[in-house]
Amino acid sequence: MYKGDEKDTSLVDDTTELEKHKSFDLVHASKEQEAKKEMHTDAHSVPLPELFARFGSDPDTGLTTAKHEEHLARDGKNLLTPPKTVPSLVKFLEHLVGGFSALLWLGAFLCFIGYLLDSSEASNLYLGVVLVLVVVITAVFSHYQDSKASKVMDKFKNMIPPSATVIRNGEQSEVPAEDLTVGDIVKVKTGQKVPADIRMLEVANMKVDNSSLTGESEPLPRTIECTDDRFIETKNIAFYTTFCKEGTGTGIVIATGDRSYIGTIASLASNTEAVETPIHKEINHFIKIISTIAIILGIIFFIFGLFVYDIISNVVFCIGIIVANVPEGLLATVTVALTLTSKKMARKNVLVKNLESVETLGSTSTICSDKTGTLTQNKMTVVHIWIDGKIETTDTETSSASFDGNSECFKALHQVCSLCNRAYFPSDADAHKPPAQRKTEGDGSESALIKFVQPIRDIIEHRGKNPVVCKIPFNSANKYQVDIIDPEDGGPYMLLMKGAPERIWKRCATILVNGQEVPLDDNWIQQCQAANDELGSNAERVLGFCRYELPPDQFPKGFEFDSDDPNFPLEGLCFIGLTGLMDPPRGAVPLAVETCQAAKIKVIMVTGDQPITAWAIAKQVGIIRSPTVKEFAEENGTDASKVTPDQARAIVISGDELESLDDDELDRVLSFPEVVFARTSPQQKSRIVGGCQKRGEIVAVTGDGVNDSPALKKADIGIAMGITGSEVAQEAADMILLDDNFASIVKGVEEGRLIFDNLKKSIAYTLSSNIPEITPFILFILFRIPLPLSTVLILCVDLGTDLIPAISLAYEKAEADIMKRKPRNSQTDKLVTAKLISFAYLQIGVIQALAGMYTYFVVMGDFGYSPFELPFTAELFGLDGEGSSLTVDSGTYSW
Repeated sequence: MYKGDEKDTSLVDDTTELEKHKSFDLVHASKEQEAKKEMHTDAHSVPLPELFARFGSDPDTGLTTAKHEEHLARDGKNLLTPPKTVPSLVKFLEHLVGGFSALLWLGAFLCFIGYLLDSSEASNLYLGVVLVLVVVITAVFSHYQDSKASKVMDKFKNMIPPSATVIRNGEQSEVPAEDLTVGDIVKVKTGQKVPADIRMLEVANMKVDNSSLTGESEPLPRTIECTDDRFIETKNIAFYTTFCKEGTGTGIVIATGDRSYIGTIASLASNTEAVETPIHKEINHFIKIISTIAIILGIIFFIFGLFVYDIISNVVFCIGIIVANVPEGLLATVTVALTLTSKKMARKNVLVKNLESVETLGSTSTICSDKTGTLTQNKMTVVHIWIDGKIETTDTETSSASFDGNSECFKALHQVCSLCNRAYFPSDADAHKPPAQRKTEGDGSESALIKFVQPIRDIIEHRGKNPVVCKIPFNSANKYQVDIIDPEDGGPYMLLMKGAPERIWKRCATILVNGQEVPLDDNWIQQCQAANDELGSNAERVLGFCRYELPPDQFPKGFEFDSDDPNFPLEGLCFIGLTGLMDPPRGAVPLAVETCQAAKIKVIMVTGDQPITAWAIAKQVGIIRSPTVKEFAEENGTDASKVTPDQARAIVISGDELESLDDDELDRVLSFPEVVFARTSPQQKSRIVGGCQKRGEIVAVTGDGVNDSPALKKADIGIAMGITGSEVAQEAADMILLDDNFASIVKGVEEGRLIFDNLKKSIAYTLSSNIPEITPFILFILFRIPLPLSTVLILCVDLGTDLIPAISLAYEKAEADIMKRKPRNSQTDKLVTAKLISFAYLQIGVIQALAGMYTYFVVMGDFGYSPFELPFTAELFGLDGEGSSLTVDSGTYSW
C-alpha cells in the first residue's frame, strides 16, 4: 500500500497599454519564465493585524474610498492582461508561404523567370500560374481547417462573477468585481463565485469547489486558520473564480487580476510557446532533401547544357529540370490525407483542431494524463459497502454488484442512505437517464448515496412516506448527522445516523448481522476497523451508518424532539455497516492503458489530488503495477532517493517533493517506467512536460481544468475533455475528446500511426514519377531526342493522374502490428529516409522510366521513326502551333 503524505464580465483588460501597465509590471511580468515560477506570498500566513496594516484596511469598515482609489490607480482593475495575438492574416500568410508551400513558390518564381527569358515558351507561364493556384487553394483550405485559433484568454472571460458584495467605509454594497482591490472586505455565499483571491476572516460551513484549479472532486472546507505553508494548499484562502458550494464566508482581498492564482495560470497558458509538430519537422526535412536533389540535378544539367545551348536557353532548361523535381501534388496530398484522417477521428469522438496534430498523436511516446474527469468519472460514487461482516462491490463501470439486495442489513443501510440525506434530484427533465448520470443538488458524498439507492426505490417516494420529524445537521465537531423519521409501517420513531465511521461505532452497543442484532464486542469493533482501514487504503471516503428504534413508551407519536438540546438517545445505537466512496475509474480506461503500454507508450499520471488517491487510481487503471519506491525503501531499510528503476519500477512524487528536485533529479524520476505525480501545481505540470521533452519524448497531455491549460499548450499535443473540460482547456488543446474517454486516445494513436505509414506510401508513390519525368529531359539534352514529355504534361501527371492514387493511399488499412511496435524515434525514424528515396528514385523510378521510354520508342516506331533515327532530330519535331504537317527526313507525319 502506498503511504504518503448580461453585463460584460470580461476578465480581459481592453484598456490602453499605458493604462494597463502603470506600476503593474513591477508586480507581475507576463513572460513565460516568470509565469513558470510558483506563486510565493505570505498573505495567507502573516498575522491578520499585520495584513490589515499592509493593505491599509479595517476588518469592520474595510477600505476607505481614498485608499481604494489609491490601490486601483496603483494596481489597475481586477482583470487579466491579454497576450499579444497573431492576426488571422498573418496566420494565413504562414500557410501561404511556410513549409512545403515555399518550395512551390520557388518553382513558380523560376517558371516566371524562365518565361521572361524565353517568352516563346508559354508552358513555363502556364506552369507558374498553376503552381501559384495550387499553393493558394491549399493554403485557404488549411487555414479554414485550422481557423479555430487559440483564444485561451477570451475563455477566461466567462469565469469571473459580474459583481461582488463588499464593505467599504463601513457600508455594505454591490460593486463590479473588476473594481475590487487588495484590502477590500468581501462576502461570499452559496452559489457565488469568489471574486478575487481572499483570505478568510469568518466562515460558516463554507466549502469551495477547487476542481478546476487542483483536480479534487470533493468540495473543500475553508477555515480562518492557516493550515499549510504552500499558498495553494492552505484552507484559509478562497481562490478567484472558484465556486462556493456551501455555507458563507467573509474575507479580505489579497490578490487581484494577474497577481491572483488563476492570473498566474492564465499568464502561463497564454505565454507558453506552441511546440513545432513532428510532421511539420518532417515536411521541412523532406523539403531540404528534395530541394538539394533538384538543385544538384539542375546544376549538373546546366553544366552539360553549356556545350549545347546558348546561356538563355540553358537557364530555361535548368529551371525545367528543377521544377520537374518538385512534386507539385504532394502538398495537396498531405493536406487532404490529414483532413480525411481528422474526419475519421471525429467519428471516433476525437475532434482535431490542428491538422498537423493528427500525426503527432501517432508519434506520441509519453502521455501525461490528468486523473479527475479523464481517467475517472469526475463524480463521487459508492464503490464498496461493508455489511454482515463482508466487503461487497457495487455496480460501477469497472465492477458489478456482489451484495444481496434482499438481506435485512442491506435494507437497513438503504433506509439510512435514502432518508438521512439532504441531497436530491432538482429536475425531472433527466429522469429518463440512469441515476448515475442525473444532476444532483447537495453534498458530493450524499449525492453519491442517492444515486446508489435510487435504482432500488425512488427517493422522493421513499422520503414522502417516511417524514423526518427531527434533524441534527452534520458539523465538523460532531462529525455525524441525525434524522428521526416516522416510518411508513406505522411503527415507533426511528433514529438514523451517518458520519465518520469511528464516531458512529463508538455510539453503538449492537451490530446488525444477518438480520439479528448482536453485541458490538471487541471482535466486531476490530472487524469494523479492519474494513475501514482496507477501504481507506484504496483512497475511498468511508462513511458509517447506524439506527435505533426509539421506545414507543418514551417517545410516543407526537413527541416534541429538540435538536438543539437533544432529548433523545445518541448512544447505545445499532451499527449497520460502512460505505466506501470515490471518484472511480472509467470502465474503458484499464484496457486503454494496457493497450498504450503494449504500444510502448508510457502513461504518467499528473494530478492535483492527494498522493494516496492518485496511487489508488493508478493501481486500478494499471498505470502502477509494481511496488513503489517508498514501499521498497521501507521494506529494505534503504534511502528512497537511492532506489533505482531496476529495484522498484513505480514512483509516486508529491508537489512538495517535486519542488525540491533539480532538473537532473527530475530526469531520474522520469526514468522510472511507472510514474505518478500528485498535488502538482500548473507550473509543475508544465515542468514535468518539459522534462519529458528534454528526454526526447513526444508528449501528449490530457486535461480538463483551468489548471491543465499551461501544460496543454506546452505539450507536443494537448488533448482536452469535451464534456467536462473547461473552455480554457479546450481552447489551449490541439484535440478534444468528445466523450471524455481516455480510451479514445488509443484510437487516435492508431490513426496517427496509420497516417504516418500512409504518408510514407503516398510520398514514395509521388516521388517515383520524378525519374520518368526527368529522363526525357536527360535524353533531350544529351542526345537531342525529340522531347516526349513537356512541362505542361508533367504538371498534368503531378496534379492530375497522380493526385487521386496518392490520396487513395490515405485509405490504406493498418498493419497488424501497428499498436505493438514502439513509437517512432523522431530523431531517426524520418518521414523521408534514404531507403525511401532509393526505393522511389532508383528502383520504382528507374522501372517506370524504362517502361515509359520503351513505350515512347514503340509508338514512334509504329509511325516510321526508328529509335536509331531519333537522336539529334529534336529541332525537326517542333510544333508550329497551327497543327499543320511538318516535313522530316523520314517522311511526312501529320500532327
